[in-house]
Amino acid sequence: MNDDINEAPEAEDNAAPEKGAPEKGERIAKRLARAGLCSRRDAERWIEEGRVVVDGVRLTTPAVVVTENSRIVVDGKPLPEPERSRLWRYHKPAGLVTSHKDEQGRPTVFDKMPEDMPRVISIGRLDLNSEGLLLLTNDGELARKLELPATGWVRRYRVRVHGVPTPEGLAALEKGLTIDGVVYGSIKALLDRQQGSNAWLTVSLKEGKNREIRRVMEHLGWTVSRLIRIAYGPFQLGLLNPGEAEEVLARVLQEQLGGAAEKPAKLHPAAPKDKDRTRDPGNKKLTLKNDPKAGTKFAAKSEAKAATKSDGNRANHARKTTSDKSSPRKPR
Repeated sequence: MNDDINEAPEAEDNAAPEKGAPEKGERIAKRLARAGLCSRRDAERWIEEGRVVVDGVRLTTPAVVVTENSRIVVDGKPLPEPERSRLWRYHKPAGLVTSHKDEQGRPTVFDKMPEDMPRVISIGRLDLNSEGLLLLTNDGELARKLELPATGWVRRYRVRVHGVPTPEGLAALEKGLTIDGVVYGSIKALLDRQQGSNAWLTVSLKEGKNREIRRVMEHLGWTVSRLIRIAYGPFQLGLLNPGEAEEVLARVLQEQLGGAAEKPAKLHPAAPKDKDRTRDPGNKKLTLKNDPKAGTKFAAKSEAKAATKSDGNRANHARKTTSDKSSPRKPR
């Protein structure tokens, strides 16, 4: 996304601070994204199209800072107050475009959303023939943050290819490839099974360029015939059926995102109960915030607790022994 926007000169009517934002306020594109109307990139386009009015002035550039006192109107309607950040897991079927509108008139994932879904945007994309986990949110700014490779979140896929993957080819994937001048980072691929001329792989990567998996596999002579995303960071596809969406628990969202969500993920009447299937079947708890030290910290805390308990037991035993020695025994 294009974030190379020059700051607007500070104006007197922009002096009021935004709640939870820097003292000078925030850029208009970011405000529109936080309100869940669109992504920041779409907000910039809307502004260039003249659809956004601030304090009675129709904007022609996104280089504008707004505050909580700014009167913002989009397409003739006042900008709604930002809701709490919400996140859904959605099982995208193959054959749908990840876009709100397709120029070729093909069906989109947003055309097929469950009826009770509010307006949402996708976090990243899955191409037309790909399927599996697609994260959806009502917070455009949150979507932007979670799409960035800087989050360190691993995306995992089950991939069926036509061909016979070799150890040399899998090693080349892990080292990274350059194809037609495009540099692709490390991709970890494990061969699950070979069935005749077809093979199933589990593929993991942190940065997903457009059609990356299909292109690198094709480069190695393995044609992708099916691609299913099964995880995006700590969130799993789980038991979702194709076309089904399920909201992530507010407390799980807050644990996983930490400071990534600018709006607090407070419990909401619409938030689901403890019917959460985002956990990996192999783990009882989600790994919080991808903290590699989390396990070490937990282990150290457990060891310290055990040591304290052990010391207490020894102390109790010592007091009991001393008491037994000092007390005269009754004659038998």
